[in-house]
Amino acid sequence: MIGNPRRDMPKGLPFELKDYLELIQLTDRCICVDKTGYIDAIQTSLLTRLNIGSKNWLTLSKGLRKLFHGAVGHETALTYYCQYHKLKR
Repeated sequence: MIGNPRRDMPKGLPFELKDYLELIQLTDRCICVDKTGYIDAIQTSLLTRLNIGSKNWLTLSKGLRKLFHGAVGHETALTYYCQYHKLKR
């Protein structure tokens, strides 16, 4: 039995806002043509904690719309999205 993934889950994200913002900034440097940068082993503490490789993170970040066919987000936001676009969930 796998268990109940919603049971005993802490509220919020499993990382601090400053770590997330740093990851977004590094991701921006890797994706934007006018900026140079990379995500090296020293700068991946958040990705390491989330068990996501740097290359995989960039692949997901660059190809989100190609990899996932549909809206991505919180349940409430998806409900509003579907209502707005007259879609069924």
